Amino acid sequence: MQHSKILIPVVKTADARFNLALAARLLHPNGKILALNVVTVPEQASLSEGAEGARDSRVVLDGMRDLLPDERLELKTLVRVSHSLTESIAENADLEACDLLLLPWKGSSSSEQLLFGRTIDRLVEKPPCNLVIARAGDLSYCKRILMPVRGGPYAEFALQIAAQLARSFEGEITILHCEQQLASPEVEEVLYRTFIQRLRFQPWVKRIITVQGNPKEAILQEAPGHDLVIIGANATAEPHSFFLGPVVEQIAKATEKPLLVVKTPEPFIAWSHRQTLMRPKDLSERVDQWFAENTFHRQEFEELGKLVELKKKQGVTISLGLPALNEAETIGNIIRIVKGKLFDEIPLLDEIVLIDSGSTDDTVKIAREMGIPVFVHQEILPDQGSHCGKGEALWKSLYVLRGDIIAWVDTDIKNFYPGFVYGLLGPLLREADIQYVKGFYRRPLKADGKLFTEGGGRVTELTIRPLFNLFYPELSGMIQPLAGEYAGRRAALERMPFFTGYGVETGLLIDLFSEFGLHAIAQVDLEERIHRNQSLAALSQMSFAILQVAMQRLQEKNRIELMEEVNRSMKLIKPWGQGYALELKAIQDRERPPMISIPEYQRKRTRKRFTERCESY
Repeated sequence: MQHSKILIPVVKTADARFNLALAARLLHPNGKILALNVVTVPEQASLSEGAEGARDSRVVLDGMRDLLPDERLELKTLVRVSHSLTESIAENADLEACDLLLLPWKGSSSSEQLLFGRTIDRLVEKPPCNLVIARAGDLSYCKRILMPVRGGPYAEFALQIAAQLARSFEGEITILHCEQQLASPEVEEVLYRTFIQRLRFQPWVKRIITVQGNPKEAILQEAPGHDLVIIGANATAEPHSFFLGPVVEQIAKATEKPLLVVKTPEPFIAWSHRQTLMRPKDLSERVDQWFAENTFHRQEFEELGKLVELKKKQGVTISLGLPALNEAETIGNIIRIVKGKLFDEIPLLDEIVLIDSGSTDDTVKIAREMGIPVFVHQEILPDQGSHCGKGEALWKSLYVLRGDIIAWVDTDIKNFYPGFVYGLLGPLLREADIQYVKGFYRRPLKADGKLFTEGGGRVTELTIRPLFNLFYPELSGMIQPLAGEYAGRRAALERMPFFTGYGVETGLLIDLFSEFGLHAIAQVDLEERIHRNQSLAALSQMSFAILQVAMQRLQEKNRIELMEEVNRSMKLIKPWGQGYALELKAIQDRERPPMISIPEYQRKRTRKRFTERCESY
């Protein structure tokens, strides 16, 4: 019996090396190993406080790939933050649909009340899936496997594990048959007797030793002469029950050879209880957990060579789109840095493209002189018409950019460095479940000729974050939902509608969350962003457009009911003589449909796929 998904909680590197080697022997050729590290947070604290620990855990798990006995094995790493280690292990075994949980055991217990330890004992009592408790040892030579059988209900699974390992090691199994007077129901006795008879026909079973009297002494006598001992757990979890009691610890002390104790969720028939160790989380706790697990730092991805390796292994291409409107002051420096570091020196990016919105300064000239392709968004997809706004430029850029992963960064950044790009790409290359990554940073504010270290992002703090907390609390952990630096998978972005103006970031976040769920969104700390600050009047108009987008989505989802259509024009206050006057301005974001629904895009993508297939032959 080979397993398709094996979950390994990682505690110590030595145990992890053994368990990875063991998992490789039990894994189906097309299966996957999942390495899990759980950051535990005190019960009274917010799970968001585990964000720094999660970052450290990702570094540890990244090194797990070097411990794989075969580089062809597929390894997925999971960092989770929880109040309970046991709950988190059980929850992830269930969520990832694992069919085997491989738990490390040190070989002794800290008290007579505990069998293997508090965490393992709870999992043994109510396993979320098939379970193996492994005391590490030398797994390089396991020709002789000892399997004591006393009539426990998990002997069938123990035999399956033993047979798989015997096949892998080209070894043999010795059955130590401990006869006893069964006090179980008649059906259980029949199953047990039938199982004993079947052992004689198993190709890997070479010897069956039958003992009477004290089976514990027989096991302790036979164990040192074998390379591996596999025991099926007893039906009860009492501290001194036969197989889950002192005998296992005594076997561990008597030999340094590997020792496995196995159990299944149900002894005989269908597995009926799952999620028994899982406590439902309220909304606030789920957001805190997301914040801790899906908040990254660009420093985690500074080893650009590793990102390139991941990119090549996954067979994906990456495009960087630079939306611009009169950014001659900064565009040259941005192109020079990103092209030099991430395109010429390290081939992380496959293309860099300027998406211009009709600049009247030297923005386009500078980009072309530096060898960067330029597209004017008003000229892309002419049959679809054109609107003003950054969102329109981003939407149309999906048509001209070729990558499987697409990143966009604003072009007014004065302190630009490569981390603004690779920081966004890192989570997408590292975590297959993530579809969209937003940047966040400290935003200094320049006012009255002075530069303050904080104070930027006024619309974020005064409009969008309060709005999210009111109506979209799942998104309340987003630090900078309006940040202009983000990246996503084409397969997700092409399915999203785009608002044409200031509301594009808000609309994308709401729609991606609705389509893929919170776990598919991540955020990354890009440290600090210095750019030109807009006036309060301009920010007021931005807020007006964003509120329209949020209200539209709320109404479409029947979250609110409007008695009248929302106003699409705004009264602006302007100085007039010695006082003030009002000026009426129409402010409305248009909504572009998902790019995948546009005929020109469909034809272009079809041609691309056809070309790729021809090139592969």
